[in-house]
Amino acid sequence: MTMAPQKILTNSAIDIFASFDPKSVALLFDVDGTLVEISQSPFEVDVPEELLGSLLHLSELTGGAIALVSGRPIVDLDHLFAPLKLPAVGGHGAELRLRADQHRSSPTILSEAFRRRLAEAAQFDSGIVVEDKGYSLALHYRLAPHSAERLRKHVAACRAAFAGEATELLLGKAMFEVKLPGVNKGDAVRDLMTHPPFAGRMPVFVGDDITDDAVFKAMPSLGGKSFSVTRQFTGLSGIFESPAQVRRALQQLAGLAQP
Repeated sequence: MTMAPQKILTNSAIDIFASFDPKSVALLFDVDGTLVEISQSPFEVDVPEELLGSLLHLSELTGGAIALVSGRPIVDLDHLFAPLKLPAVGGHGAELRLRADQHRSSPTILSEAFRRRLAEAAQFDSGIVVEDKGYSLALHYRLAPHSAERLRKHVAACRAAFAGEATELLLGKAMFEVKLPGVNKGDAVRDLMTHPPFAGRMPVFVGDDITDDAVFKAMPSLGGKSFSVTRQFTGLSGIFESPAQVRRALQQLAGLAQP
């Protein structure tokens, strides 16, 4: 009984997305698992040229109301999507950039000793990839799925050892991330939508993971629409089968591909 609605949403996601008027919407995209395929390591992601072309054209069509909403730091997003420097939410909300010359980030970081202790996880399995963002530290175990439980216990022990530092544990696809509390993508998107050229437009968000749940939950109060990639969340307007299908939808909305 639960599969039929998802199948309908999947089949219609491109058509629904491509029917939006770029002049009246604000386009918001998660990156890994949404615009691009998740790689074995966050440092080995490929951004196709056609995606850069679609984003550039959509930026022009929307008057700049297009933003990346990612767990990555903004400096990493700029490297991946060069030469584009789009408005962005980075670090799950710890960073916000409205324009290339206007970058705001959290003034607080996790202590160096805490981050160093968390990073020791790489010593007991070479497949664990450490991504240190300062205000958070992510441990990716896609290359070491057999170490997931050991890694979970390591993270719990580290947080207990540094109980004086307030933190939250964020679970992603084959990833544990320890981050500052009170920082999330949903609140950052609410902030973003109060500024031009986003203000007054209908936000349209595409995400793929539980790390995007705060944005999905924010969309109804913002009068927005949500889409996911492969998995079900409450209140979705459509489900894409893959990042490749999302890229296809972007091409159609940008007028760069035939329906």
